[in-house]
Parts: sequence; C-alpha cells; structure tokens
Amino acid sequence: MSRQGNPGFLMRLPLFLLIWGVAALSMVIPAAHALVRDNHAASRSFFYAGLIGLIVVTLIALATANRPSRHSPIGQLLSLLATFVLLPVYLALPFYDAFPTTGFLNAYFDMVSAITTTGAELFADPSRLLPSLHLWRAQVGWMGGLLMWVAASAILAPMSLGGFEVTTQGEPGRGDEGPMEARADPRRRLVRILRTLAPLYIGLTAVVWVLLLISGETSLIALCHAMSVMATSGISPVGGVPNAHSGIVGEAVMFLFMFFALSRLTFSSDTVTAGQGRLDKDPEFRIGLLIILAVPTVLFARHWIGALDADAAEDADLALQALWGSIFTVTSFLTTTGFESADWANAQMWSGLGTPGLILMGLAMIGGGVATTAGGVKLLRVYALYLNGLRELERLIYPSSVYAEGTEKSRIQRDGAFIAWIFFMLFALSLAFVATVLSALGVTFEHALVLAIATLSTTGPLIETAAETPIRLIELNAAAKGVLCATMILGRLETLAIVALLTPDLWRS
Repeated sequence: MSRQGNPGFLMRLPLFLLIWGVAALSMVIPAAHALVRDNHAASRSFFYAGLIGLIVVTLIALATANRPSRHSPIGQLLSLLATFVLLPVYLALPFYDAFPTTGFLNAYFDMVSAITTTGAELFADPSRLLPSLHLWRAQVGWMGGLLMWVAASAILAPMSLGGFEVTTQGEPGRGDEGPMEARADPRRRLVRILRTLAPLYIGLTAVVWVLLLISGETSLIALCHAMSVMATSGISPVGGVPNAHSGIVGEAVMFLFMFFALSRLTFSSDTVTAGQGRLDKDPEFRIGLLIILAVPTVLFARHWIGALDADAAEDADLALQALWGSIFTVTSFLTTTGFESADWANAQMWSGLGTPGLILMGLAMIGGGVATTAGGVKLLRVYALYLNGLRELERLIYPSSVYAEGTEKSRIQRDGAFIAWIFFMLFALSLAFVATVLSALGVTFEHALVLAIATLSTTGPLIETAAETPIRLIELNAAAKGVLCATMILGRLETLAIVALLTPDLWRS
C-alpha cells in the first residue's frame, strides 16, 4: 500500500517543487568533492544549503499534500519559467557562501548562465574558483540540459512550442493533441519521458567522461567537459579546450558527441510520427552536416583563393590542423556549445580571416536541432524558411505551378514557414531591443551586439571569442547584468513560450 501511495504523493506535488528537491539533493556531489579535497568550508556550504533546501521542500510538500492535484500544460510551462528565474536564487547560495569575494548578483548571474546552458564566464581567471565550484557550475548546466531534453517532449511539444509549432497543425501554445492524448495526465507523460531519457543522458555523459579519461584528461576536467558537451553549455574549469590535456583525441571525442545537439532523432524518436524516424532523412541533421562541411571548406579554400601565404600552402601539417580547427569550432558553435579548438588560431591564420567572430555569431544564431539542448533559431526553422524561399523562386518562374509535397517536406506543416518567419522576426526584434537597452546602460554598441547574440542564442563563449576587444562581464553594472539574465532566460525558453504564457485563452482553458 505504501509503495503505491508514495509515487502518487510525489505526482501531486508542483513540478517546480520537485525540481527544487532534485537540485537540493544534487548538492551532495560538490559537498563530497570538496570534502575529499579537504576543503571543509566549501563542503559545509553545499551540505547545509542542500539540507536546508530538502527541509523546506519537505515542509511545503506536507503543507500542500491535501490540496487537489491540478497539473495543466500552462502550469508546467510556468514551472519551467520559475526554474530558470527563481531556482538560480537557491543554487547561488552555496556558490556565494563558498566564494565570499564576489557579490550575490554575480553568483545569481553565474547560476542563470549555467542552468540555461549559456555558459557565460563571469570570472575570466578560472583559478579564482575552487575546483568544487567549477564542478557545481558544470553540474548545474548539465541538469539544465537534461531538463530541456525532458521538457521538450513533455511540455513544449504538446503545446506546439520550442520549434514544434513548425511541424504540427496546432497554433503555438495550443498543440494538436488528439482526444486520448488530451485526456492523459501531463504529469504521467512527464514521468514516462523522464524514465526513458534520463538513463540515456546519464549514460552518454559517462561514456564521454571515460573516453576523455582514456585520452589523457584529468578526472575533473574530463567530467566537466563531458557534462558541458552533452548540455552544450561550454563550461570549462580550465578556460576552454586549448588549456586541456587530452589534445586532438579529446577534441575528436567531444566532436562526435556534439552531433546529439543537431537533431533529436540522434537519441530519441518520441516527438515524430510514423515514417519520420530515419536520421538520414531528417532535414535538421542533413542541413547541420551541410553547414559543418561547407563553412570549413570555404575557410580552408580561402587560403588559395586569396593567395594569402604561398609558403604555408606547402605545409601539410599546418593545413590539416587548420582544417580540423575549423571543423571542430564550426560544429561547436553551431550546436551552441562554444568550445574553441586548440587549432582554431591556425585556422584563422590559414584563411587570413580578419573577423572570425561574425562567422561564429552567425552559426550560433542558426543553432542546433529542435528539442535538443542547443539554442538559437534552430535548424528546422531555417529549413522551413529555405523551402519557402525555393517555392517563391519557383513561382517566379512558373506562376501556375502546383506545390508537390515530398517525403522530406512532410515534417513541415503548410504554415510552417510563416510561423518560422514570425519566430525569426521576434528573435530579431528581441536582439535589437536587448542591444539597445545595453547600449543605453553604457555598453559599447559592438559589445552590446555580441552580448545580445550570445545570451539569446545561449552561447556564452561567444562573449570571449566574437569581440575584437575582451568583454569583462564582471565589470558590467548591476542593471546590465540583470538584462543579460533576463535575455538568457528568454533565449532558453524562447519568445513564443513567453507569448503563450501571456495568452488569456490558455489561462481560461
């Protein structure tokens, strides 16, 4: 009897409360890590914060146990928003206590950056942070990635949000659930998807960790990089891949696992209909591969096109290093991970490119696949706009032609391009608004544009690599940091989801 009652009790609790409890329980990991390293002060910070969090969650759960269970899609979407806005306040408590030389706003900013998988580095010198704090940042980013994996099909897909509005017949925020799916308990769907995806996510992270260890990486760096690759957070305890010890072998391992951010079909088929589950036919995966092959090829060929350096053309080793640096970095920023290859500097010298930051910002804005941990506009929306452009060109030549819908186009609904264009316009307006506000707060226009793109696309490492002069986030005023926090949340949850939360019809239903 008790075994049946306990899961029912947990399923009646608000989703945000359950996420808060998991976050509190996860603080045992950095507490144990700090204890093993004889850093008792940091260990106590995480242990006491986790214990207090569990006590508070338990008391709230007991106080609300007798209330009727009401779990609607809009309620789950609100819980998702609260996770990105309110939960970082709690996650920042042990970080602030273990690192007292910084302010609480900086700790909150860092946790928002981590849980939204943005990975913006507030502290330019990694040695300022304790190893346990680096582990906590990577762990929070990793949990944020798992949250997006689960929320994509459990919360966003039924409401036709997060890119699914391009593929379904329902309007954004309404979904296209049939009668049986509409009667299903959203919480049971959430639990079922969590049980399916969580072991896969944990297992893939463990595989990356082991492979990085085999390649010669230290344990902490390997674990942080493994979690960052799976979550596309780009968080590194050593300031990036060039400062790691695994070399090109470690980069090759991370490169292979970045493909999980190109399409959800690489790890799950829970959001596609019958006959659309083949990865080789998936438009997102194919257009992602096209970009990964095309951009490095252009950069590599630019050396001879511009006749920039005749002597370097004869150096085969430098040529291969430049090609690999381009492939790895392009893939990393396309998936919004933001890791820069150790050979990226060779790639820049080989191509003679003076402004590589513009290319990286463009890749980050495109982003990865729908329902993955990647940010940006998303490949499926870009594909829908591409198909619409081809159709318009065809109509210019053959005005009376009839549109033939092939198998590859069956995933895009009839108004998919129109909805994708709306999202792109909202993304562009948000970008312009954030850049304008940051400029009004004293940030230079170039830096404001880089910050807006980096936070909206959840690609924090852009802040360090895209601008010609370094951007020190720690030196920004409190208002600018608050704007960036809101922008990171907006970029992670996306504009259409915020619009859906403001729709009166959803609240009345």
